[in-house]
Amino acid sequence: MTTTGSGSTYDPPAGPARGAAASTAASAPAASAPASARGHGPPRTDRRVALVTGASSGIGAAIARRFSAGGWHLLLSGRDRRRLEETAAGTSAVLLPADLAAPDGARLLAQAALRKSDRIDVLVAGAGIGWAGPFLSMPHTDIDRVLFLDLNATLHLVREVLPAMVAAGGGRVVLVGSVAGCVGVREEAVYSAAKAGLAAFAEALRQELRGTGVGVTLVVPGPVETGFFARRGRPYHRAHPRPTSPGRVAAAVWDAVSQARDDTYVPGWLTLPARVRALAPNVYRTLLNRFG
Repeated sequence: MTTTGSGSTYDPPAGPARGAAASTAASAPAASAPASARGHGPPRTDRRVALVTGASSGIGAAIARRFSAGGWHLLLSGRDRRRLEETAAGTSAVLLPADLAAPDGARLLAQAALRKSDRIDVLVAGAGIGWAGPFLSMPHTDIDRVLFLDLNATLHLVREVLPAMVAAGGGRVVLVGSVAGCVGVREEAVYSAAKAGLAAFAEALRQELRGTGVGVTLVVPGPVETGFFARRGRPYHRAHPRPTSPGRVAAAVWDAVSQARDDTYVPGWLTLPARVRALAPNVYRTLLNRFG
């Protein structure tokens, strides 16, 4: 029973970000050039910009590729630089190798991203880890790790990126949740708690951001065909629900952002457990005891 991560805080760059070079006439004073043209601000881009965490593998990598295919400029974060390079192959993506499990990781990553781009239109918070096994045998250190990376680090990253979106009058935060946060999964108690926390955070933040132009999307996938289950210490062994592909989740995220959708479930029938819970709680718990 082990914890595993798919990526998350930032290694500070060797030097300040460089903006576009200014071409000024000899008679024009240097001070008249814009700060960004003199190399003191992030380069400007006409393309929309997405910051994707957990982009070194799995769902995050698939989301990055989908947004790249849609013409977006990408800022990609993950712990493994080599795998980030594989994700970014053939694109103009900026790589921000990072480990969000570090105490100050979210702040450093956000600062690095805003140095590299003049704006962030979409933040996809996809970094996360899992742990499988009985809660009574879960080490306290692993409880802290799962809660910190899957919940705390995400909240801190959103807190760091959100002011720029609000100031710009638009943007979208995409939080990658899990069906485990909706129904609770045995021997994944802490992971379920973290993802349930994300769901509550999304709903509360959505209310606070009304009128700002900034939206919040919660993506709720079921099991996905990635290395997540093997890395957490236990492969996926259930017959149902069947794992879906990372590409399908990425397509759902793309559609949700394009249509400014608040919630999206992959596959769509995963909305049923919450409906059953609301309408027939006793039936829900009977089913949960059997299949949860």
